[in-house]
This record gives sequence, structure tokens and C-alpha cells, in this order.
Amino acid sequence: MGSAAGFDGTTLREWYAREGRHELPWRLTRDPYAVLVSEVMLQQTQVERVLPYYERWMARWPGVAALAGEALAEVIRAWAGLGYNRRAAYLHRAAVAASERHGGRIPLGVAELRALPGVGPYTAAAVACFAGEAVVPVADTNIARVLARAVVGVAAKHDASAGVVEVAARAVLPDEGARAHNLALMDLGAMACTARAPRCDDCPLRGGCAWRLAGYPEGASAARPSPRFEDTARFARGRIVDALRGAPALTAGELAALLPARHAAELPRYLFALASDGLVEQTDGRWVLAGGQGSSSMASPKL
Repeated sequence: MGSAAGFDGTTLREWYAREGRHELPWRLTRDPYAVLVSEVMLQQTQVERVLPYYERWMARWPGVAALAGEALAEVIRAWAGLGYNRRAAYLHRAAVAASERHGGRIPLGVAELRALPGVGPYTAAAVACFAGEAVVPVADTNIARVLARAVVGVAAKHDASAGVVEVAARAVLPDEGARAHNLALMDLGAMACTARAPRCDDCPLRGGCAWRLAGYPEGASAARPSPRFEDTARFARGRIVDALRGAPALTAGELAALLPARHAAELPRYLFALASDGLVEQTDGRWVLAGGQGSSSMASPKL
């Protein structure tokens, strides 16, 4: 492992003050609910795509009570086009849980956040730091890449174990200003220290970057190409949810007819997975979006 001794946090934060994406709406607030919504939407989704969804969401459901009181089916419909539909169900469940456990507020403690449905280690740390100024490391894909290069000295995050990246994150975390520090690392990874074409000459960490000082060693070979999206289960599940967004109820046969033959044969498996994720349910032999009768159905989801 490289050393954190050459990590220049001051220069990094100065760069962030000049170049950072301060105008993003979820950075203009310390509301933990708003930050949670943004973090869930941003999972595996680009900022530019999230922006209009986030703004519409916050206009329609500006707080925990509004979201918890909405029918889950409407929440799933509002998610149309954003992908990874179970994120909508997780947000709804988190709002219901926050209403029941925390008086209608999203907590700021990492442990309490982790106890909310669908909130994992990264999201809990991000909300605690970005909304509550908690001094905790936050390591999304961009941050992990920066740390892997600048501190560990390898080409990509997959060239270092998660444990090593976590140690690096804690080693460079300042005692004060953790929010600006983590956001600076995030923006650096998104804007300069990119995966495919890093702009090292523009990087505020270039002077002490362990990867640069080691001569930019190559990383492990890239993983095998991913299958076509249309061949994946995610594609088929998305088609099923989209169909149910536009129809009050459909039979299994009607859903199968909407899928390519190779996916139609797997329909029972897809429906089981969607039901387990809390996205669909069966009523009188027909399939519908889950939670069409209001949030009470999500208080104790049957998974």
C-alpha cells in the first residue's frame, strides 16, 4: 500500500472551493430526507439524469410524511425511466420506518440510518456526513477510485480490496471539514480522476499521488464484456414493472406476451423476484404494482 503522507487535503479543498459542483440542489440543503433521496437516486445513475427526477420528487413529496403517506404504487410510477425500480420501494419503506421510529424525521446517526430499509453502509455514511456534518469516510465509486490511485498507488478501485480503500479513506479524513473533504474527493473522481481518461495535469493531488509517483502501473485486466442489456433479467423485470405502471392489472399470460420468448419462459422467476423486492403483488390471479391501496401495506412488508 502507498502512503497517505503525500496526500494534500488543503489543496484538494481549495480545488473544490473553485471547481466543485456546489450548485447541485442536494448540496444546497442539510435536510437529511433530501440528501437521502438524492443518494438513493444517484446509485448507479448519472447526475444529469437524476436532476429532473429529484426536482419533481421533492416538489411532490417534500418530506418524510408526504412520502410515507403516499401509495407505494404511485411512488413506483413516479420512478419510471430512472431504472433499478426497487430503489423507489426502498425509499418509501425508509419513509414509513422513519415515521414510525423517528417521529417523521430521517435520523443522522449512522447506526439509525443503517436500520432503515434499503440503507446500506455507503448511503448511511453519506447522509450522516452531507446532512449532519459527521466525521465519517464516504467512499462511492468515484471516491474509491481517487483513493486507490492517490493513496494506495493502483490504477483502479478493483485493484485494491475494499478493506484497503477503507483504511485509506480513514487515513486522509480530516478532523474538521469532513463534508467538504468527501465532496471534494467525489467531484475529483467525477471531473478529473475519471476511470478511462484521467486528467492528471488538472488534479490537485498530482504532487503526492502514489499512482503517478509509481509510474502509472497498469491494473488488472478488465472484466469480460457484460451481456447485452436486452438479454439480462434486469431488462425483463423493468419491462414487467413498466407494463404494470400503465395497466391496473395483468395476468401472467398478458405479461409473458410482452416479453421476448427467452424471457417469457422465465416469467415466474422474475415475478417472484419483483414480489420479493416489494414492487408487485398478485390479486385475484392478476398482477399489480404493490401498495396500490396506500402506505399501510408497507408497514410490515411480506418478503
